[in-house]
Amino acid sequence: MTVHILGIDPGASTGLAAFDGGALTFLKTIEPHSIEHNLRHCMPARVVFEDSRLERRAWNARTKKDYGAALATARSLGQVDAWCSLITAICADLGIPAHGISPTAKGAKLDAEAFALVTRWSARSNQHERDAAMVAWPYRRTAR
Repeated sequence: MTVHILGIDPGASTGLAAFDGGALTFLKTIEPHSIEHNLRHCMPARVVFEDSRLERRAWNARTKKDYGAALATARSLGQVDAWCSLITAICADLGIPAHGISPTAKGAKLDAEAFALVTRWSARSNQHERDAAMVAWPYRRTAR
């Protein structure tokens, strides 16, 4: 499988998006435990992932309705941070150049219709897959 650029949106439902020659070739949703398997299978020339660790401010407890909701958000964010570290380590081990992009730098989330206009992808997609594609979008024509 030829994949020049692989975009990843880490999370409990991890989105993957592959680009070859600038064209979006596949979208996929996996569980985090499958990240390494998918990287080994694709062996992309570069990985670009949404990296929550790059955000200065991820959430504000005052915006949550209660303390429990703020703690749940913090726990979820901690898991995503760990998956970002895992992606970085696996890519380093495999010799795949990889870098993270902050969620803010990636830009606003796109619904399926807006995503299709930007990418010309007409097949089904979910938010995780679209985020993975958009984090890698600026790099889609990069060889390395």
